[in-house]
Amino acid sequence: MVSLMDRLPELPALFESESERLTALRRREANIHPTALVAPGAAIGTGASIGPWCQIGPHVVIEPAVQVHAHVVVDGHTRIGAGAVLFPFCTVGLAPQDMKYRGEPTGCEIGPRTHVREHCTIHRGTVTGIGVTRVGADCLVMAVAHVAHDCQIGDGVIIANNVVMGGHVRIGEQAVIGGSAALHQFVRIGRGAIVGGVSGVEADVIPFGAVLGNRGRLTGLNVVGLRRRGFDKATVHKLRAVFRSLFRHEGVFAARLAEARQRYGNDPLVGEILAFIDAPSRRGLIRATLRSEGEETIG
Repeated sequence: MVSLMDRLPELPALFESESERLTALRRREANIHPTALVAPGAAIGTGASIGPWCQIGPHVVIEPAVQVHAHVVVDGHTRIGAGAVLFPFCTVGLAPQDMKYRGEPTGCEIGPRTHVREHCTIHRGTVTGIGVTRVGADCLVMAVAHVAHDCQIGDGVIIANNVVMGGHVRIGEQAVIGGSAALHQFVRIGRGAIVGGVSGVEADVIPFGAVLGNRGRLTGLNVVGLRRRGFDKATVHKLRAVFRSLFRHEGVFAARLAEARQRYGNDPLVGEILAFIDAPSRRGLIRATLRSEGEETIG
């Protein structure tokens, strides 16, 4: 009788064979075009579809019901969430544009139901960053946008056409980035903020803030976005009062911050803004413009 110990040298081959068998079963449950190149080891979920001339790397996980249209490349240790849609000629999980990168096995994650439109590039993370690039659930990344290494994009974010961002950018939930905006590396965009088209953003944008300009400046609150998300008039008025206190009044910013904390710190939305300001930052806060009071509701 042959013991398990006698068969130890065979185990790697047995496990590899079993892995190939399971991979083949998964592929039979998906719709993969004959011209698609799906590497051994790639996990394709039930009901997923891989279109013509796609290339899927060996460490990629494509969850159920994902649609990958023609000419898409997905590589690296990348996971595509259930129900996501990748449109033609986008690339996800390729090596970062970082001179320090030496081929380390870093990752990329696309959340469920997110749409990545034509010619987008979303690069995997780096070992000098957090090691993974993430795009949240229910996002829309429009055509020719670039999400750089180690960026962290929250749920429900809209990134319009031709937006470019440097590495390590963080964008909070439900933020909107207008077309052709450029986000400097390490910039933080707060939840529910809006960045106008063709704006260059060099510093952090507070939650619910609105930024416009070639060298982006804080112009007010994203009032339209707040209303669309169901915040009532009293809440919006309170946030506007906090904005004026912090960014329109004269004096030392630290003193104005302390005053806002004392007067409004118990409000959860105001607390979120204050916590954002208090958090460590590589870029500092974006500055406000000197505009009339009526322009504070822009967005």
